This record gives sequence, structure tokens and C-alpha cells, in this order.
Amino acid sequence: MNSTAATAPRFEVGVDIGGTFTDVVCRDCDSGAMRLVKIPTTRANPSAGVLHAVQHMVSEWGVLPQQIGRFVHGTTVATNAVLERKGAKIGLITTDGFKDTLEIGRQSRHAVYSVMLKPETPVFLVPGALRREVPERITANGEVLVPLDEAAVRREVGDLVANGVQAIAVSFLFSYLNPAHERRVAEIIRESYPDLMVSLSCEVDPAFREYERTCITAFDAYLKPVIDHYLENMESDLEANCVGSALQIMQSRGGVASSHIARRRPVRLFLSGPAAGVIGGSMAGEAAGYQDVITIDIGGTSADIALVSRGKPLIAAEGMLDGYAVRVPMVDVNAIGAGGGSIAWLDGAKSLRVGPASAGSEPGPACYGRGGEQPTVTDASIVLGYVDPGYFAGGSLRLQPELSRRVIDSRIAKPLGLSVEQAALGIHRVVNANMAEGIRFVSVKRGIDPRRFGLVPLGGGGPVHAAALARELGMRRVIVPRHPGVLSARGLLAAPVEHEAATAFHSTLEKARKADLEREFAALDRQCAELMRIEGITPDVVDVQYFADVCYVGQSYHLEIPVVMAGDTMAQVRRDFFAAHDRIYGHSAEGPVKFVNLRTVHQAPVAAGARFDEPCGAEEGDPRKGVRPILTEKSGGFVEAQVYERSRIKPGVTFYGPAIVEQADTTTVIEPGWRAEVDVRGNLVMTPGDLR
Repeated sequence: MNSTAATAPRFEVGVDIGGTFTDVVCRDCDSGAMRLVKIPTTRANPSAGVLHAVQHMVSEWGVLPQQIGRFVHGTTVATNAVLERKGAKIGLITTDGFKDTLEIGRQSRHAVYSVMLKPETPVFLVPGALRREVPERITANGEVLVPLDEAAVRREVGDLVANGVQAIAVSFLFSYLNPAHERRVAEIIRESYPDLMVSLSCEVDPAFREYERTCITAFDAYLKPVIDHYLENMESDLEANCVGSALQIMQSRGGVASSHIARRRPVRLFLSGPAAGVIGGSMAGEAAGYQDVITIDIGGTSADIALVSRGKPLIAAEGMLDGYAVRVPMVDVNAIGAGGGSIAWLDGAKSLRVGPASAGSEPGPACYGRGGEQPTVTDASIVLGYVDPGYFAGGSLRLQPELSRRVIDSRIAKPLGLSVEQAALGIHRVVNANMAEGIRFVSVKRGIDPRRFGLVPLGGGGPVHAAALARELGMRRVIVPRHPGVLSARGLLAAPVEHEAATAFHSTLEKARKADLEREFAALDRQCAELMRIEGITPDVVDVQYFADVCYVGQSYHLEIPVVMAGDTMAQVRRDFFAAHDRIYGHSAEGPVKFVNLRTVHQAPVAAGARFDEPCGAEEGDPRKGVRPILTEKSGGFVEAQVYERSRIKPGVTFYGPAIVEQADTTTVIEPGWRAEVDVRGNLVMTPGDLR
């Protein structure tokens, strides 16, 4: 073999950095073979996990960096920067008289009866001293009422720079109708401070509602220097390690983009990692024949729950982050503080609580032997017999079960007068109840019966809790994918390259003309097409979809409705809006309807081989590894469970609980009364034993 052939790109790599582990999946594009590993996350420097991944691939798998043709990354840096208040120091420039918009927010308040009221708007982004006003005014019709005072702009920008700001957000009234003033401010800043980062509301969120637009623009500026520095360092590190492929980043909507485009729009990286898990879970469910599933990604720190209907994850036009509304399209994920590292504790009334605080990976659960002194869910799993201490994370981390028993005994069992085993079972019952409530939040609260859905568990802890959660909720199918512990990293490789653009469009359906929609969508198409061109993707492989945010006239909330530019478009939008309103809110009525925003989404699907539909074989050898006593809520006492090695279970094989299925990235607990079968694609499908 010549050297050119030896180093030709043939591998795809997905790296998802979580709070406890960094998950790595390497796919051989020639054979379709998958390799995976979980590496403890270095929380002080998360990007170091990417370098560790490259080094592991070279030393353990013989993968040359030059052979990596695609490198996709899911990151929590944007989310963590907000949660930990470690964003940039920024300034805000607004229309004269409106600098306190960010602080005033909306009228609604959640804690109206609290003695001490706390701000419910993200004033930490820009303190009052760094919010500046300049004379200018655009009318509600997009006309210039007061010209921009450029001298005032130069004066305020200069003063902000003197105060040490690293980025500036600009949000003027009605700039989504006429962005001329905001764009001129950006030009003025570039003339004097070319390295100063700028976020314009007309580019970040060109839609009506002044507070939401100002808020998300400030978030964008707050994150820009952080994300730019993080991705620039990662690109340099990959280049230094001879990885020549472009770095791609998962976005909030569930599509990926090249890092240099992601750096322009950092607010689209919120929930980057969880979005990859939902994409992976939806594709795994579809490959197993189930388009309606609920995914639950249980890691070391949190459980991320999402609903997938008809094979499509639900997309929210606005999400919540640390209690603040962020208006950016994202996969609708309900994140709760419940994971393997969640700490069990007793409150003042000696009631058992679990989470939301987590031991993370440093020091981690007590069983890690790294100094952890608090009992966690993982410690309870060891006591209950679910996890083999010698095979955790494929044996890369040997656990110390005696430490688990010690902390559970001292912190939970003795104060409550229980045995260690009873206390461990109580920890699982509490955390499972929290997770079940999280699943009800995305289903029952929306009028959806979770019993009609399959449950797709992922993350290192998902399959451990899946049967108990399904039993609690009356769900009749659990689909455990082939590699659930690293499914987020696997989902990165299956996600399409995607770009989205939106614009405000205020008109009733009666007055709107199809030609108006065509003109607006054409302008949005040009924006997305340019981004795809930068990605190096040709138009012939791009799928284009159109959407409109629609509501009743006088209504303060809207629904996203697909738009088909063929036939009677207005009638189709009206009909679909009524149907969606009835499905989501339980009622609809004839009445005047209006457009609020228009949106176009361009997607370039990945190669078929990166999806989840390939047949799966099994390794040679007896899958049975022995028996181990386990304790479940249903069993009432310890029972002998057959232990299986998943990689050796052939498709078509059926077995019954109690059983434990082990693999390098996770462990699946099959409770008594449950039936498990491996399908042709390697999914482990669990059903109650009475389901035929």
C-alpha cells in the first residue's frame, strides 16, 4: 500500500463533551465499523478531552490523524458560560430612552409572593453602567424618523472600550424592519476598533418583540469572545495534531455547521450536546421501527428528555436557560438535575432527596476513589448489583464498591434506620420518580399519552434506569440502541449540515399575497445558500423547507407551521394552523389569522452509511458471563440475574429478566417480568413479559 492510500481520509469522528465523560465515536467509512471510548472530562479545560480523544485513537486504534475526514463536536461551552457567569464583559447600545429594556423584561413574574424578589431578567449580561443610548429612531413601518447620531455612537463606543468591554451588542427599535442604523453602527465600530466583536439584533434575531430580541443579542455578544477563543484553540490543537479535516459543531436545532460559521452565531450552540443525543435517539428509534419515541439521556450530571413525533424531534422557537427565556430555535429538551453523579442527601425533615447537585467527574462518586465523600446514584447502582465495578466504562475505570457502601451507610442508611441495600434502593426510587416526572413534563403536560411512545434510553445511565421508568409510566417498549452510552457522539455523525434564516413578516393571511411570501423566502434562501456554499456543499444535495410563525390576530403566542409554496398556500397554512392549535392547546376556532415570522431551513443530509439502518451481526462466543444478585423494586429482595455480554448476543435472540446486559459504554438492567429481544440492527427491544 502506498503512503497516499494509507493516509487517505476514511474515518469520521464524533466527540461529545459531557459533565462527567467525554464520549468518542470513530466510524470507518469503508467498513462501517464503529469504535468508541469514554474518557473522563477535564472540567477545568474541556477542550483537552478532544486532544485525549485524538491521542487515544492513534495509540489504541491505529487511526492516523491524516485519515480523519470529518470531525464533529458537541459542546457545552456556551451553556456553561451562562450557567457559570463566565462570558465576556460586554456593552449594549440601544435607541435613546430604551437602555433599560433588558432589565424591565416582561410583565410576568414567577415569584410574586417572595419576600425578597430577585431579577428575572439576565441583567448580569450588561450592568447598567455599560448600557448606552444613542439618538436614532425607526418607525413601526420601517421608515427613518430620527437619523442616527454618528457622533454619539463614536463617543459611546469609545467610552465602552475604555471601560474594558470585549464585545458590543446593538439593538435598536424596529431594526428587523430596517437594519440600516444597526449596520452603520457596526461599520463605525470596525473603523476604529476592527478587533472588537459586535452582535447586531437584525442579524441575531430579526423578529419583533423588543425585549426578547435585545436579550438574545446580548447573549450572543456575551458568548462571542468565549466561543471564538474556544473553537480557535481547538482548531489549532487539531491542526497541531495533524488532523486536517474541518471542525464541525452541533447547533441547537439538531444540525451541524462548520466551526467558523458557528463562531459567528454562538447563541445557536445552546444545548449543543443534548441536541445530538435527541438526533441519535430519534434515528435509533426509527431504525427499530418506532417513529414516536421519548428519548432520555442520563449522564453523570443531568437527564435530558425530549419527545420525538413521527420521526422528528420537536423544535422550540424559544428555550429556557438557567431560568431565562432565550429566543433561538432549539431541540425541545427538558433538562433536570438527575444523573449518575447526582448526590443523595437528607433535608431538614430527614426526607431523602437526590440531586440536583452532582459530584461530576472530579471528584466523582465515592466509588471512583478520588476523594468523593457524598453518596451518588452510581454508588447506589453498585450496591444494588446493577454495575460491575471491574467493567465500568469498559474497564477503563475500576470502581471501589466498599467506598459506595460506606458513604451510603453513614450519610443515608444509619440516619434513616435502614440497611445499606434499602437506602440504595430508596435512592433509585427517588431519582426514578424525578425522571418520570420529567418525562410527564414533555408528554402529559402537552396532552400526549406517553404510553403510546417507545422509550429510547441513552447516556451512560439511561439503560440502567429505563425498565424502571417504563414501568412507572406504563410504557410498553424500551429501545436500547447498540451504543447508547455514546449515542450523543454517534448522533453527531448522523446529523445533517443545516442552516436556518428568519425574518419578520407581519400580515394577516387575508392580506398576504403569495408573491410576497415568495419574495421573502427567496431572500432567506440566498442567506442559507451562501452559508452552504461556504460549507462546500452543492445546491443539488440541499433539501429546502419553509416555515411560518402563525397566530390568531390579537394572540400573544404563535405556532410554527410548514409552508408549501404550491397550490393554495394561504388555505394550507390556515388549515394546518387550526389543526396544530387544536392538537397542542386542545381547541381551535375560525377567526382571523396572521403571519408573524417566516423561516427557511436548508439541510444537507449525511451519507446513508452514517445513519442507523445498517444490519448488525455479533461476535463469536457465549454471551453469558455468569450470574449476579440484583435488587429491584419489583423483586422485593435480591434475585439471581443472568449477565450477558451484549456484543455476543445474536440478532433474533430473546431472553427474560432478571438480567444484566453489559457493554463498554453502559449497562442495561432488565427487571423481572420483562422480555428482551435483539433486532436485526442490534437494538435491544424490551417489552413487558405479557406483551406478545
